[in-house]
Amino acid sequence: MTTDKQDVLAINTIRTLAMDAVQQAHSGHPGAPMSLAPVAYQLWQQELRYDPSHPIWPDRDRFILSNGHASMLLYALLHLAGVKRVTREYTVEDAPTVSLEDIKKFRQLDSSTPGHPEYRWTSGVETTTGPLGQGVSNSVGMAMASRWLASYYNRPGFEMFGYDVYAICGDGDLMEGVASEAASIAGHLQLPNLCWIYDSNHISIDGSTDLAFTEDVGRRFEAYGWRVLRVPDANDLNAMGEALRTFKTARGKPTLIIVTTQIAYGAPKLQGSSKAHGEPLGDEEIKGTKRFYGWPEDEKFLVPDGVRERFQERMGARGKQLRTAWEQKFAEYRKQFPELADQLERMQRRDAPQGWDAELPTFPADAKGLATRDSSGKVLNAIAKHYPWLVGGSADLNPSTKTYITGGEAMKPGEYAGRNIHFGVREHAMGSIVNGLCLSKLRGYGATFLIFSDYERPAIRLSALMELPAIHIFTHDSIGVGEDGPTHQPVEQLASLRAIPGIIVLRPGDANEVVESWRVIAQQRKHPVVLVLTRQPVPTLDRSKFGAASGVARGGYVLSEAEGGKPEVILIGTGSEVSLCLDAQEKLKADGIPSRVVSLPSWELFEAQSQEYRDSVLPPSVRARVAVEKGAAFGWERFVGHDGNIVAMRSFGASAPIKALQQKFGFTADHVAQQAKDSLKKTKTRP
Repeated sequence: MTTDKQDVLAINTIRTLAMDAVQQAHSGHPGAPMSLAPVAYQLWQQELRYDPSHPIWPDRDRFILSNGHASMLLYALLHLAGVKRVTREYTVEDAPTVSLEDIKKFRQLDSSTPGHPEYRWTSGVETTTGPLGQGVSNSVGMAMASRWLASYYNRPGFEMFGYDVYAICGDGDLMEGVASEAASIAGHLQLPNLCWIYDSNHISIDGSTDLAFTEDVGRRFEAYGWRVLRVPDANDLNAMGEALRTFKTARGKPTLIIVTTQIAYGAPKLQGSSKAHGEPLGDEEIKGTKRFYGWPEDEKFLVPDGVRERFQERMGARGKQLRTAWEQKFAEYRKQFPELADQLERMQRRDAPQGWDAELPTFPADAKGLATRDSSGKVLNAIAKHYPWLVGGSADLNPSTKTYITGGEAMKPGEYAGRNIHFGVREHAMGSIVNGLCLSKLRGYGATFLIFSDYERPAIRLSALMELPAIHIFTHDSIGVGEDGPTHQPVEQLASLRAIPGIIVLRPGDANEVVESWRVIAQQRKHPVVLVLTRQPVPTLDRSKFGAASGVARGGYVLSEAEGGKPEVILIGTGSEVSLCLDAQEKLKADGIPSRVVSLPSWELFEAQSQEYRDSVLPPSVRARVAVEKGAAFGWERFVGHDGNIVAMRSFGASAPIKALQQKFGFTADHVAQQAKDSLKKTKTRP
């Protein structure tokens, strides 16, 4: 409980802004902000190391509203605290990120107060939340990043990093499996700087959580290795403050604070009701609630005198002092450790380090070749030597994905300097944690088999939505998996990943295309990349005979031209099927049919090129075309047109050796050549 009138006034301002905004929008979730207002207020005012005048200060504490439907809680806090707006160029403007007018435009087009908090869109939002479980899972990556940054960059007398990570979550978050995966790995790593605050209101959309969620959450988290604290009443600021202080001082493991709340606190009819979860309260209920708070009934969007000042005199003053001291210390750090300071500044801008490509290999021509997962492992390690903040791992598949940084340590419980992360068999959490690493400005990567990208998809989608340069590595990319059978043979995954806006999908065709793919990856600042690799060897092409692998940067290029430079048919391949197209080209040549082979490792990069360049690779006048890929045919129509043919998968795979599968599903030079001839016939019979 609190008897401080100014604190009560500030808390009720948060509540009434949330009610009014949802009511005006005729849409939203008022109940959670009303019940969580004192919890968030206590955290922001008393504990959060955060400067509203500089919301991108690198050592700030992170606050995540994982139950993002309660977005008005965050928007009210950002407004009342006076958090400044940040541009895409990372400059801080003297303007609020959320004005009172923005709150009045809650959930409206182009407002900075969308229905769920969106990273990049609204400064002060540390990650996009809404899909439940994602925010808390991101927080694990952020907490890992804080410990890693401290291990790598701190020096005696210069503790440049040590921030804590707080996430408010609800019943829905903790029902989602991804949160369980993330909590498990956080407990294993004993992350001491991670605090989840659980809004235990026992309400879900369907009604009481007793309908489907009756487990003892506290005991579950204790089994994960967390410290569990309880606050019986959300309105008890002293109890909440004591729990937060225990988190700050006890350390040694992550902390879960279970706070008992009443949804829509103060509403005369809807307090504790599921009806207050996802719809406006209504004018009469709002008036009754305001009477309960001692608030003017007919006032809307009221911010009483002294409320903004209250935030400035506590949180604002504390944050500015801490941030100013940090900047002064960093100025001295730059003098004593100029190389490390340069790295930190580049990291904040998402720039690659100088000399990151100093040891990129060139692979000699080799008919037997390498699996692209093997060549990728070599390239990854060559880059890692000069890219200190490249950090990641696999979902218990390092020997298969070749994604271990050789000579590097593994991140361990209580020891966070390692660059290799053992995610365990937790693909969903891995993707979310990688996003958390990238939100902390590390270059995070995660790896598994392409078939399991389905488990990781929500996190991949969010990395695209947030414009994070996350690296998603997938091996075992086709029916080439062979005997493992259709459960492990990806078919539709490539097409579905290409359907995500903002993602760059790269499927390199040989070792040197892998090198160039990593060249694209290393320099990304806002696009996540999906790197798709083979398990089986593919020939390393002789680049003195074929087009330069640097064409990967443009998404597609002419790999092998027809004799005389006038092809009658174009063969288009990706990945392991590029060399198959070259074999088919020889078959066609023997039959007197001139053909061009195009390697098209990235649709997205290719379609970003000028029309002139695209037409130079795929001339509209050459209508006879064949696309070859051991994935779903879906989407290839855009490249082959009405007269083209597609050699692809139109069913699931089968369990058999790879040669038998290639024969069964038509991935042979003879079949591709025949498809080219059939396409050529169509162009001659159709004007």
